[in-house]
Amino acid sequence: DSENWDNLVELGRDEMGSKVVMNKEVHDADLVVAIGHVLGNPYGGYSGGYKHVATGITNWECISSHHVPDCMHRPDFTPVSSKSQMRQKFDCIGQHMEKTMKNPFFTVDAVLDTKMRQIAVYAGYTKEMQPKSFEVANKRTYVPFAEKKFDVMMFGMPQKFHYGNGHGTNPLLMLQAISANIIRHKRVLSDNCVVIVSSICNGYFHDEEFPSYRPVYELFQKDYHNVLPDVNKYGEYFARNQEYIDQYRFNYGYHPFHAFSMISCGHIAEMHTSAIYIVGGYEPGYARGMGMKTRATFEDALKDAGKYVGDSPNILALPRTFRTAGVHLMMKDEVYENV
Repeated sequence: DSENWDNLVELGRDEMGSKVVMNKEVHDADLVVAIGHVLGNPYGGYSGGYKHVATGITNWECISSHHVPDCMHRPDFTPVSSKSQMRQKFDCIGQHMEKTMKNPFFTVDAVLDTKMRQIAVYAGYTKEMQPKSFEVANKRTYVPFAEKKFDVMMFGMPQKFHYGNGHGTNPLLMLQAISANIIRHKRVLSDNCVVIVSSICNGYFHDEEFPSYRPVYELFQKDYHNVLPDVNKYGEYFARNQEYIDQYRFNYGYHPFHAFSMISCGHIAEMHTSAIYIVGGYEPGYARGMGMKTRATFEDALKDAGKYVGDSPNILALPRTFRTAGVHLMMKDEVYENV
């Protein structure tokens, strides 16, 4: 419970300036074992390692040091990389926690494959085992693939995945999910690429689970807010809203700041594409409210996309998106090294 101040401890600021607040029971424990996995992730390259603790046992103030435009809109964030400033902040926050803990974190991370099977398991001092696990994960995750850049990326988006029921219909989360795939695959996408995504886009926000999302979406539609970063200034106001905090603490909702971490990602789609199309939407106005174009079918979207990519675009179709663990595509002769 990141709003239970009886069980939180403030540790000041780390060497990169991030405010560090963490769970007090964890901080005071004789030994803390962090158990998780290393799997390709748009946010800092991989899950696991210090990301466990930098996001999992902190509060919104700490998370607002890295899940924000200043960090996520940097050129080192897209395409995905475990050398980005975000990853550096995860490491710095975790190591700052360790300075006042009785012992450093003992991390157990399984490197997973596309079907969630274990490739390898690493255990030990996080600072030492994290790069070793990444080195193995790179072989599975960063895939040399494309002989030439793709002009169009297309995939389907279910209603329920990752963050929960509504990820594929809540308009803020829809754009976040699209951006996540741009971050993963930017190395193989042309500079003028378009993205075409099928979604029922039925206006289902799932307000019970995402209580702050509809108000943030409505705020974006008015009061001179032209791009998503214009709304970022309201992050603290929403994060301190007691009604949303109570829904997070006592009614299984996401913390109100979660919406702002997602819109920071969502804007990346606009930064790196010529257009984004949602096809098959029941209530397409919600997609248009996020700056996306709407068409009835993939064929209609491809026809309109011709104004950006021509009549014979190179198309990347990803039919298993959101159904299996993703990879990070690269050009065929490209080599990725994170160490």
